[in-house]
Amino acid sequence: MPLHNNDILRRLRYAFDWKDEDMIRLLSLAGQNRERSEIVAWFKKDEDPQSKIFVDVDLAALLNGWIIERRGKREGPLPIAEAELSNNMILRKIKIALNYKDEDMLQIFALAQKKISKHELSAFFRKPSQQQYRDCQDQYLRSFLKGLQLKYRK
Repeated sequence: MPLHNNDILRRLRYAFDWKDEDMIRLLSLAGQNRERSEIVAWFKKDEDPQSKIFVDVDLAALLNGWIIERRGKREGPLPIAEAELSNNMILRKIKIALNYKDEDMLQIFALAQKKISKHELSAFFRKPSQQQYRDCQDQYLRSFLKGLQLKYRK
């Protein structure tokens, strides 16, 4: 089953104990003003007619806001939220927000019982045009999010 943005959002919210107000704040840091009702709709079950799909641009904005909150605002304009996100980009944004080094990321994967080499990990962060680039498959992102939950929600 593919990993959807709503799943990613649920896992991040659980791992870092984000409340609705936290998410509104993170989105506003990235220049997006959202109502609590929109946030609540993202967490409704898929079969609920009031559920709302958490689109890439919203996930990108949330992660950008999280980076700004944790690392500080950079000079110049706010980063523009990408209209399309890959798992590689999501993993990179989480890495930046948490100020993780490769060793930190490998430890998170290990918590989730996912064996990954430093070489494999670095391939996720290369430019797609490079020969060593590798797509971050759903199982890797899912394992990383599980490792985050294990680390932060003891």
